[in-house]
Amino acid sequence: MPLHLPPAPAPALRSVLTALGSPTAVREARTPALRAAQGPATPELPLPVHVLDRITPEGVSATRLAGWRFLIRCGDHAVAAAETMLTPDGWTFSHFFEGPYVASTELALRQSETMSQPYQPRLLSMPGLYMLTLWLHGDLSADGAAGHPAATDLLVPLAPAPPGIAAHRPHRVAELLPVLTHRVTPVRLMGSPA
Repeated sequence: MPLHLPPAPAPALRSVLTALGSPTAVREARTPALRAAQGPATPELPLPVHVLDRITPEGVSATRLAGWRFLIRCGDHAVAAAETMLTPDGWTFSHFFEGPYVASTELALRQSETMSQPYQPRLLSMPGLYMLTLWLHGDLSADGAAGHPAATDLLVPLAPAPPGIAAHRPHRVAELLPVLTHRVTPVRLMGSPA
């Protein structure tokens, strides 16, 4: 079944296109693959990036939208990604980057295309675990910029995944989040009791 990509905000896409058209932005980016790319670079596969700020002992999550990520394609594969963020003036380009998550995201999206059920893809970052997942949301009509992982949604850890968690293996949210509660190190605030 095909994936149903949520539409990215038009200003976010425009800001990425403007950055790609700027020799200064591309030259100053820490992305040698993008600077060395032959041919046109096009932003594709926009994915909302949600951040999982905390997981309760019951496995309930609280998420927030952090931005939109576009894979930058040159030829037949992605060479980098562009991140956008919401500012008081609207959506704006943040930065280009490359690394293992670019290829891993592309692979996870291809694998997800072969699933029997259609999904709406998103990215879910878990900073407390240094983990990024492809979040496959079951509600195709949902606003990609809102919501929380449903128990029946799938999370596909991207490589490199934390030790003991297999990359590119889909997990139901109801099964994975409770396991992750034991792995997240609580952040203590200064002056709080031990």
